[in-house]
Amino acid sequence: MRYFSELAYLGTKYNGWQKQPYSPSVQQTIEQAFSTILGTAIEVTGCGRTDTGVHASQYFMHFDFEGKFPKEFLRRINKLLPPDVAIRSVFEVAPDAHARFDAVRRSYEYRIVLEKNPFQSGTAWHFPFFEKLDVEKTQQAAALLLRYEEFQPFCKSHTDAKTMSCALTRSEWVLDEAAKSMVFHISADRFLRGMVRLIVGMCLNVGLGKVELDEVREALDRQILLKKSWSVPPEGLFLTEVVYQLAVGRRQTAVTEI
Repeated sequence: MRYFSELAYLGTKYNGWQKQPYSPSVQQTIEQAFSTILGTAIEVTGCGRTDTGVHASQYFMHFDFEGKFPKEFLRRINKLLPPDVAIRSVFEVAPDAHARFDAVRRSYEYRIVLEKNPFQSGTAWHFPFFEKLDVEKTQQAAALLLRYEEFQPFCKSHTDAKTMSCALTRSEWVLDEAAKSMVFHISADRFLRGMVRLIVGMCLNVGLGKVELDEVREALDRQILLKKSWSVPPEGLFLTEVVYQLAVGRRQTAVTEI
């Protein structure tokens, strides 16, 4: 039988979601815990790959299991997992449901604090140049992306992606001066490798006057790299929502809770 699981994790200590030969990953940590509790080898498939140090406040994975879940499985699995990984739910889905390929929209946030805050270290990036930033230009750079469908300028090299096409539905900054924070919101059907961090860097460079908006237009029109690219640090990046056709992720279909 196939199951989906909703979870959240703090990515600070992990070398991303995907299993690595010699580095800790979220996937490996979960598989070890599930295999221990369920008494059989469990392999999980995630809804996407997050890079080293990137977080997920909502994430989905699927796995196959033919046995019977032990009583209080959620409590037991969360007790066994480290504090930075939390399983929210486990529910039965169709045998061919796929956590990655069935997702129709993903949303990310990049969180910036405008003054040094020790209580947000690791979950937001401190940006000390806000007084030099033209927020309106930053917003214009974000809005420009909604006019395009191909995003070669914002893809890291050595990718295995077969297409640079992404259908963006949101790209905007939200400034909260009272809270001394800025958050970049972006939603699309799919994302390229390193795409969000490169977009955030581009927006900030435009706002700082280091890159002109016309340069961004040219790069997108010609699908070439910017002369000045900036991939911002990973700690501010969160995967915040994954949406599925048939609302699998929102548990609006008939499911069996564990």
